[in-house]
Amino acid sequence: MGTYSIKELEQLSGIKAHTIRIWEKRHKLIEPSRTNTNIRYYSDYDLKKIINVSLLNNNGFKISAIARMNEAELIEKVIELSNSGKEKRIYIDQLVTQMLDLDEEKFEAELDGIETKFGFEATITEVIYPFLEKIGVLWQTGNITPAHEHFISNLVRQRLIVGIASLPVASKATIRAVLFLPEHELHEIALLFFHYITRKAGFKTFYLGQSVPHEDLKTVCSIHKPHLLITSLTTIPTINQLNAYLQKLSSDFPSSKILATGSMLRKASFHFPSNLKFFKDAFELKSILAAMK
Repeated sequence: MGTYSIKELEQLSGIKAHTIRIWEKRHKLIEPSRTNTNIRYYSDYDLKKIINVSLLNNNGFKISAIARMNEAELIEKVIELSNSGKEKRIYIDQLVTQMLDLDEEKFEAELDGIETKFGFEATITEVIYPFLEKIGVLWQTGNITPAHEHFISNLVRQRLIVGIASLPVASKATIRAVLFLPEHELHEIALLFFHYITRKAGFKTFYLGQSVPHEDLKTVCSIHKPHLLITSLTTIPTINQLNAYLQKLSSDFPSSKILATGSMLRKASFHFPSNLKFFKDAFELKSILAAMK
């Protein structure tokens, strides 16, 4: 069971801490617990309720009317809103509540409905990615367990693999791309989506996946001679090793354009090698690939 400060509740719900306190005192929507030292904290139940309250409030329901709803009525209104609305934030917040409950059936059904409405690509870029950012907040604050992370990662990973498999292999494409994560880097979700984008753009792709030893990468590239290397650096290499690693990539693959992203690169304060380009997200990757065709 997670415990949250009011600041964490604000980050995850999008509702200002000041507003949450007003809702507590004036409308009795939630009631925080207190530690032995009288510090307020909130539960998973409080987080889910605030998310649902904020969804209704942001879509025209007065807070006084929401406060009069019982639990069943509140959930019913959220479901109605989810089924009829087109605001993607609604779906992101519902995925958070289903993740907290480890409810695979509802999570999959929610994703199926989102994909039907918006299509596979928009579902990933506009719903799954913002959702994963919220999961990151939960992880950093210690409010989800490894079980939650594995639950989400496996479900999203399966959906991405199915999406990739639905695309034709561009066997006659003139531009070849190798996608990989460096050795010991295991955060594969983003790379899988980059694979989908690259293959959909009509490039010939070779997907090597997570934790690829550098010598194995060199072997693959010596055989396929890719025009592009695409990677994502989330935790590996460390910030102290990053410059040396990028220089090694650049020197070992001088004839390839290297496209890289990830939190490690956002922290970098040095100049990248001339054949390496940082891209911030999937939208920018799509633009880069479109310009190369």
